[in-house]
Amino acid sequence: MAYSVFVGAGQWVGVVDDERAQGLFGFDADLGEWQPINEGLPDNLEVRYIAIRPDQPQTVYAGTQEGPYVSNDGGMNWRALPLPEGTAAEDKVVWSICLDPSDAETIYVGTQGTTVFRSRNGGADWQRLPIEPPEGCLKANFPMRVIRIAVASHDPDDILVAFEIGGLVRSRDGGQTWQSCNKVLLEMTGQQHLKSAIVSDNEIEGMMDSHALALSAKHPDTVWLANRMGLFRSDDNGTDWSEFGIGRFSPLTYARDVMVSGHDSERMYAALSVAAMSDAGSLYRSDDFGTTWSRFDHDVSIDSTLMVVAESVTTPDRVYCAARRGQVFGTEDGGETWQTYQLPDGVQGVYALACA
Repeated sequence: MAYSVFVGAGQWVGVVDDERAQGLFGFDADLGEWQPINEGLPDNLEVRYIAIRPDQPQTVYAGTQEGPYVSNDGGMNWRALPLPEGTAAEDKVVWSICLDPSDAETIYVGTQGTTVFRSRNGGADWQRLPIEPPEGCLKANFPMRVIRIAVASHDPDDILVAFEIGGLVRSRDGGQTWQSCNKVLLEMTGQQHLKSAIVSDNEIEGMMDSHALALSAKHPDTVWLANRMGLFRSDDNGTDWSEFGIGRFSPLTYARDVMVSGHDSERMYAALSVAAMSDAGSLYRSDDFGTTWSRFDHDVSIDSTLMVVAESVTTPDRVYCAARRGQVFGTEDGGETWQTYQLPDGVQGVYALACA
């Protein structure tokens, strides 16, 4: 048996420890229910990122509090992919995983701070990439982390890294050197509606609070950024930015996730909510690379922040999204109908989602 959908949960930073906010779960389509997954994984498991290899859907990666793990049998059994000897414990806490779209043996892992590791042999060996914190990084009541990594499909040396809270950087030489993409984003904080300070005393905080990145093979110069203040777009590889204005299409503008379909480079999805801890969320889709958006999760009632959206690596008709308090919603027919799949035992702190 292999699972078709995976969800990961972890402690919500800044909230009192909650034993419900942990674990990895797989959806068993035959039983119609979630199964806890723990074979070969760490105790007190926290999973904040899951990635499935598109050309080998049985290969699944999970980012845990003790480093990356892999399953080669659809999530049934797991083994560690040890980071370099001597790696500090805090640098093993994985927040993001990226598979190079042109070479699935090349894997990137982002952890706490500004730490990024790369493997060119499927996780057997790792190299730490040198990234200095860019201008705009802020001290908050939680450690900064690498929240997303993206690699351009047309150029494997073109790498983007987003920080929470620290904006983003880009390398055009395979990670040897990095340049900040924050200049214009910081300038935009001069606009009153883009000022926000919640976990620090600096109003640039909201614009530096990155959540997700999206690239398209068809639009190689364009970068989409989801952050606390909404959706932002760059059409020159991250130098200049413009506020997209998702509020024209959605009453909810806190952007937690944005992605481009792996099956259609014009199709995008965005997970929108009110705030980091809210009682509402919605999933939007665009079929024209973000020019227009419409609500996609028909007749679904989401009662907490919508954290993540995932499209199946094997079929475009399977799309799932997950909310912070354990609600998972999915369509198997391209959005015509939706089902609700609540995680078991009151599981909360959802961060990660992936679909085979």
